[in-house]
Amino acid sequence: MCGIAGEIRFDGEPVDVAALSRMNERQQPRGPDGQGLQVSDRFGFGHRRLKIMDLSEAAQQPMFDPALGAGIVFNGAVYNHADLREELEAAGYHFHSTGDTEVLLKAWHAWGPDFVKRLNGMFAFAIWERDSGRVLLGRDRLGIKPLYLAPITGGLRFASSLPALLAAGGIDTAIDPVGLNHYLSLHAIVPPPHTLLRGVRKLAPGTLLQIEADGTSKEHSFWSLSYERDAADEARSFDDWREILLGGLRAAVKRRLVADVPVGALLSGGVDSSLIVGLMAEAGVRDLRTYNVGFEDVGGEKGNEFEYADLVAQRFGTVHERIFVPEAELLNRLPEAIAAMSEPMVSHDCIGFYLLSEAVSRHSKVVQSGQGADEVFGGYHWYPKLQGSTQPVADYLAAFCDRDHAEMRDVVQDRYLTGDVTASFIASRLTAPGASDPVDQALRMDTTVMLVDDPVKRVDNMTMAFGLEARVPFLDHELVELAARIPARHKLAGGGKGILKEAARSVIPSEVIDRPKGYFPVPALKHLRGPVLESVRDALNSQAARERGLFRPTYVQQLLDDPSAHMTPLRGSKLWQLGLLELWLQQHVR
Repeated sequence: MCGIAGEIRFDGEPVDVAALSRMNERQQPRGPDGQGLQVSDRFGFGHRRLKIMDLSEAAQQPMFDPALGAGIVFNGAVYNHADLREELEAAGYHFHSTGDTEVLLKAWHAWGPDFVKRLNGMFAFAIWERDSGRVLLGRDRLGIKPLYLAPITGGLRFASSLPALLAAGGIDTAIDPVGLNHYLSLHAIVPPPHTLLRGVRKLAPGTLLQIEADGTSKEHSFWSLSYERDAADEARSFDDWREILLGGLRAAVKRRLVADVPVGALLSGGVDSSLIVGLMAEAGVRDLRTYNVGFEDVGGEKGNEFEYADLVAQRFGTVHERIFVPEAELLNRLPEAIAAMSEPMVSHDCIGFYLLSEAVSRHSKVVQSGQGADEVFGGYHWYPKLQGSTQPVADYLAAFCDRDHAEMRDVVQDRYLTGDVTASFIASRLTAPGASDPVDQALRMDTTVMLVDDPVKRVDNMTMAFGLEARVPFLDHELVELAARIPARHKLAGGGKGILKEAARSVIPSEVIDRPKGYFPVPALKHLRGPVLESVRDALNSQAARERGLFRPTYVQQLLDDPSAHMTPLRGSKLWQLGLLELWLQQHVR
């Protein structure tokens, strides 16, 4: 896991080495173990290294192979790199390192751009050809690794984080109206290619971007997720699917043990993380380190699941650490968590994940984590509502969206109003070929869009703030493809995630499975009170906010007058959405 950056010139001007260095420096937390720059007339590349595979200097990046006339910067982890290496060695390639980076470069040379279809893992990369000046950018199928793009006069820059591009300078930081409307409708999710800033775009998951020396480019999607099933899939029994799924889960977890450092696990005490720990122990991991974070009880609501995490840790004999975070520390450290966000994220989990990552990074450099199970296996409450729906787009919008288009007219100033871009986007994605059942359409939407720019981005940003690599087995693309073949009725059984829970029953204690799902909001962020409310009030009433002019003052005042009265359908604070955006802009854009 690392941070990559680059500048590609199309106009004959030299690369701005100072700007490239600033991007690299801004991403130091993503790769605290080393750094490198490589610059020629046409392009320059930067890399921050976190040593996980091949700890020697032979795996240092940027990596250039003179014999191939090509180089690479790469962020991520490819779990089947050893198998690919064997295949490439049989074809006559020679290797100087034992990690995955060199495998990607030579796989590209051997098989062309389609080499990405052979990769199992998470990745964002840039590969350049010395003589032609051609550059290939790519991002993994499920967007686990980020890749931001910024057109500049006469060229293009890219980086693993949006703030790194801002550090380079020369970026149009005006607000993108489409990005703003998505942000205010979709829990702060802004689907690619948009971001909140007009001058920054992001490469979509499962996409390659080939850029020629003259600046012309073409984009190609190399993966899509289909929910079409054959008759055998439909007829297969629940019990048969459970056994097939358990095999897929074992393979996904085992793949993510590939590393030259120990691999730990985040253990929330829920089904998903507990199952990962159980499968890691089953795979033979010794002295497995597990970590659980908890908060204060508030208003009769529990703030932790320590007892369930302890139960799992004891069952599998892990080296377990409880991390208790008082509410005061959560709020005091909130500005740091906002600074770590590549894009503003409203989830209360961000600050908890930030502090958890800090504690975990003291002992581990790699952990497995349970994100994605709810989206892939049907764990959210809106999926049953879509069963048999005759108007899935309207039903999805009603269940999921924070604001409809009519309310948007009350929220943002006239110059930021657009058409109903969010409804149009959702309609186009839900009705695209490859999923005909309304539940499958929603699962595909959430797996390929919402998951990417909420839980997955949150995990990447918060863990990488402390040089911690998080691996997400539930987003193994082979497992996701397998899950898509399982009929929706099996996923929704037992109140949601039925097939996953029953597969887990042979691995983890039933007490962890047969209990209500836990979720621990930070009260000061859910209801906006105390110092956080004052911080939001100051930000929204600041001179900078007035000059930016995003929101209508009457709407802002309504929210400030009674924050708890203005909640989204999914019980998020509408005021926090506005306040967080302004706080993020003041940290990163100013």
